[in-house]
Amino acid sequence: MPVRPSSRPRPGRFAAVLAGVVAVTGLVSCTAGGPAPDRAERPIRVCDRVEPGPASPPGGAVVVQPGVDDVAALTRQRPAGTTFWLAEGVHTLGGNEFAQIVPKKGNAYLGAPGAVLDGKGINRYAFGGKAERVTVRHLTVRNFVAPGNESVVNHDSADHWVVEHNTISDNGGAALAAGAHQRIRFNCLRDNGQYGINAYQDSGTITGLVVHGNEITGNNTDDWEARIAGCGCTGGAKFWAVDGADVTGNWVHHNHGPGLWADTNNNDFVIRDNVISDNEGPAIIYETSYNAVIAGNTILRNNWADGRRFVTEGDPFPVAAVYVSESGGEPRVPARTDKLVITGNRFTDNWSGITLWENADRFCNSPHNTSSGYCTLLVDDVRQCRSPAIQRKPLLDDCRWKTKRVDIHHNRFEVDPVKLGCEHLCARMAVLANFGTSPAWSPYHGASIQQAITWHQGNEWHDNVYVGPWRFMAYDTSRLLEPSVWQSAPHRQDRGSVFSLRAEEP
Repeated sequence: MPVRPSSRPRPGRFAAVLAGVVAVTGLVSCTAGGPAPDRAERPIRVCDRVEPGPASPPGGAVVVQPGVDDVAALTRQRPAGTTFWLAEGVHTLGGNEFAQIVPKKGNAYLGAPGAVLDGKGINRYAFGGKAERVTVRHLTVRNFVAPGNESVVNHDSADHWVVEHNTISDNGGAALAAGAHQRIRFNCLRDNGQYGINAYQDSGTITGLVVHGNEITGNNTDDWEARIAGCGCTGGAKFWAVDGADVTGNWVHHNHGPGLWADTNNNDFVIRDNVISDNEGPAIIYETSYNAVIAGNTILRNNWADGRRFVTEGDPFPVAAVYVSESGGEPRVPARTDKLVITGNRFTDNWSGITLWENADRFCNSPHNTSSGYCTLLVDDVRQCRSPAIQRKPLLDDCRWKTKRVDIHHNRFEVDPVKLGCEHLCARMAVLANFGTSPAWSPYHGASIQQAITWHQGNEWHDNVYVGPWRFMAYDTSRLLEPSVWQSAPHRQDRGSVFSLRAEEP
């Protein structure tokens, strides 16, 4: 979770990934091949138009009639690789809270138009088990009561599932979990108690994840942050220890918390061509993670609720639409890029822009590491990161997640504080850290991390467009800079950028 103040080395391929991800022409966000359309006016609307399933059963499929057949029992009776076609109507499972469908390898579950799988407020999970290569398509899955941090579809994070063209809504916990090489496409993930997607696998690292074309909206209806203060357990989608993910073409909006949140030892993300709007928290959090491209997204009106709360509390921390927390580019962790690149995005009327933050007191074995028990991807054993060994290189560097090699360019940032109802503490961009104080054995006491993130870790803004009264926070929360100071020594940021108070000005 974010904290605010109070393996073989291989170079990344930065140029190669950008060539296939985003190009920039003038001041307009573009994808390869030319200017992208203004997707803010036409995001992918899935929830009102989910693609219907087959009106008749495919050849060889087992027909499941609502109120007559028990799809869980039929699954137990039939061999692996069976296709089940759920006819129109409301299908239910047994009266036990643990009654669920446990697929066999290669099973497919297809819904006819109007097919609903209803947990009746009794069953915890719809689909579970560890079988691989399961397909779930064209179903409405509702009223399951998974507990917090658990999921309704693919409850056990099995690998190689395909989950597409479903409506998964009004459930407890998360709509669905993810396993390695899972395909999550064109689903409506709406109004679930905690997350739309919870990509976490307790048995290992998830690889090769695809999240494309989904509408993820209204999640965290159970307000988990109010239940467990500071839990860091809410939002549209949460990713943990995912190595390789393409999150593209989704509409992530009106979630009660962040939109997309990559938290702890994620790597090699491409977050591209999404519309991320009206989330109460940040549009994107990239936390204690590595190597990503965030490109070509339309990012609108995020973080208003969190921004107002910080103002009310008198907290000057720069809450932002894109919050990079102890994350950056690391050439020693193999990925499609060796930087964290934020390019070609359009930011409009978010509470603030981009914050790069590094908590001086957060590192392996520190009590301030909220990902307790986890260490960086550069250290095999968390026990190595102790005094006196941590006082010397390489552990002095490798025991920290660092906000470094972040390259922010060719974005458009537009804000009207009047629309936000904001008199101060908004319309900011930031790169900062806290003064290190804890624990007593920490080698990072003092201003060393503030100096590093601000001037020595390769974090750079350049060639952006700013419309509105933007100001810049550097080093710590006490330093708020006008653009001319931000562009001058010692910061020398935003070379080639254009600043304008109103959109009609050049």
